[in-house]
Amino acid sequence: MIRDENAPVTFCGQAVTFELGESEKVHVLHPGQVIAYRGAVQNRSDKLMNMKGIYRKRKFIRADFTGPCQFVTSFPPSVALQMIQLHEDSDLLYDFRHLFLYTEGVRMETRVLSVKNMMITRDAVKMKFSGSGQIGILTQGQVIELPLHPEEALYVEAGSIVAYPENAKLELSVYGNHLASQHMRYQWKITGHGSVLVQTGSGHHELENSLHDDDGIIKRFLREALPFGGVIIK
Repeated sequence: MIRDENAPVTFCGQAVTFELGESEKVHVLHPGQVIAYRGAVQNRSDKLMNMKGIYRKRKFIRADFTGPCQFVTSFPPSVALQMIQLHEDSDLLYDFRHLFLYTEGVRMETRVLSVKNMMITRDAVKMKFSGSGQIGILTQGQVIELPLHPEEALYVEAGSIVAYPENAKLELSVYGNHLASQHMRYQWKITGHGSVLVQTGSGHHELENSLHDDDGIIKRFLREALPFGGVIIK
């Protein structure tokens, strides 16, 4: 679908051009991001989404593009588009709200999470994609793939997870000594087989803020050393 063989997998804060060959078809769930189109007028067909799609995406319209055609989508600097090639044995679970587009041949299956995982992920269902095709998901920053181990836990910041295997075991946790765990955002402690997808730009802006922080050394020490110092000391 993306014809440029040198194009990166992740596109961040820029325009992305898609070229569809004869009879290729793609479904775009955020048609408002399409800023240019080249092709026969009838090769774009907008449709009302079904009730499940409307509820999950908070959107009413999707745009279906059929090749041959070309269209350009744009993304703000804080948003990246990650293209993922699917296979028949794909078992990663995604948040449907992150889905930007998918090609013909992609299958979707709803997975209702356990009560424990609902509490951890704050979501009742996830979506499993499989089949032969591609999906494009919206993320904050670049996406990296980290392998899992059935016994050795991987700790990942809770807000950074994009997708995880259906077989994975999740626990809400922190790690390190008392001072580390006191200032750490909640982590997912994950074990299992396969790998997880993690977005790199989902954290808060402490690093950027620290570069412009003019507070004295004592104030900064108290903010970091005292319990809830970041909340109490402004």
